Amino acid sequence: MEKDYRSLPSVEKLLSDRRLETAIQRYSRETVTDVVRARLDEARRRIAQGEPAPSTAELIAEAEAGAASLCEPSLREVINATGVLIHTNLGRAPLSKAALEAIRRTAQGYSNLEFDLASGERGSRHVHVERLLRRLTGAEAGLAVNNNAAAVMLALNAMARDREVIVSRGEAVEIGGGFRIPDILRQSGARLVEVGTTNRTYLADYEAAVTEETAAFLKVHPSNFRIEGFTHEASLGELAASAAKHRTLALHDLGSGCLLETADFGLAHEPTAQESIAAGADLVFFSGDKLLGGPQCGIIVGKAGHVRTVAAHPLVRALRLDKMTLAALEATLLHYVTGEATREIPVWRMIAAALPELNRRAKRWAKAVGEAATVTDASSTVGGGSLPGELLPSRALAIRGTGQMLETTARRLRQGARPVLARIEHDTLLLDPRTVAPADDDAVIDALRAALGAAGSGN
Repeated sequence: MEKDYRSLPSVEKLLSDRRLETAIQRYSRETVTDVVRARLDEARRRIAQGEPAPSTAELIAEAEAGAASLCEPSLREVINATGVLIHTNLGRAPLSKAALEAIRRTAQGYSNLEFDLASGERGSRHVHVERLLRRLTGAEAGLAVNNNAAAVMLALNAMARDREVIVSRGEAVEIGGGFRIPDILRQSGARLVEVGTTNRTYLADYEAAVTEETAAFLKVHPSNFRIEGFTHEASLGELAASAAKHRTLALHDLGSGCLLETADFGLAHEPTAQESIAAGADLVFFSGDKLLGGPQCGIIVGKAGHVRTVAAHPLVRALRLDKMTLAALEATLLHYVTGEATREIPVWRMIAAALPELNRRAKRWAKAVGEAATVTDASSTVGGGSLPGELLPSRALAIRGTGQMLETTARRLRQGARPVLARIEHDTLLLDPRTVAPADDDAVIDALRAALGAAGSGN
């Protein structure tokens, strides 16, 4: 074993090997040195476990691969062929071209982020989206922070700290990532008061719980699940009227921020921010990166006095949006103002995609791939905690086979130069064109050929 240890080259000997010159030039001498040291430490560990010493050529190959891996971005672009439109694990809503251009334009130089060009004085970053939020929702004022959970927590901290917030037991839900409404309420400093039962809560339940300590009624839209059957819930309009009578606030957490009528696309109706404002809510909260189709953020709209109180809270600085997110959000909201949301915002373009066009694209994929693929009926889902249980009819490329073969093909698709994510359903690997940009069709075909070719060769 001692002989094996002595056979290992020194760090300097490896670094002076001409085979590492390209890696040093590309990744820096310091980076390659660190990787070489790590590889030698690993070699010593393996020798101690009875394994033979690696050759110099093997160490150099490992060092090259290690440096490349270290310097390669971990966050990568993927092609989503799963049929899940708002895929939380894949970054939720893709941005429109206008939003991407707005980010580039704002990020490459200076901007009037907090500068009033008319007066020449310091301005507020919130004005850039507030005018659009007012116009689109009918609210008196608006504010955007870094996500919807933060929006709810911030507003409760500003408006209900050390006081009671009444919530239906059926709406004390868990949202994505294990975050629960009761936990958010506790972190805000508000005291949760649950009323009613899981499936039935009446206005009288809220009113019976009102005390001098009550700050608000909070209604939470169950955007990621559905309760059916023997159910009842107090409407937002009823809660708003009762809240006014009891001099408390009516707050509405919409979850997914929808501004268009989803029923127009064959889906169930998703409550909109406009409806919440019209129903009398004092403050409404929703996400920017779900059905709104913009960047990750949390939006607060409502009555001017209440929004101003929230905006003056010290936590706003910790939760505020950066200039690039604001630029993307403004560009996204402008699509709604100009009536081009279903054409320019990717999520809405996917929702509105026509079945004949999806069928044409799936057939083109299948023809290019060959006999291994067919085209079949499929269902796309909105995802992202939006419209649970709702399906959009689609057509997908299908590859049938055994579980192991399908898992192997799916893995090869994920590990390609440009990763493609598919789904396995009923012994079939499905790739749904609804969630793939038409510009990426050729990349999907190339990835499928590579994955199936490797599978055919037994590699």
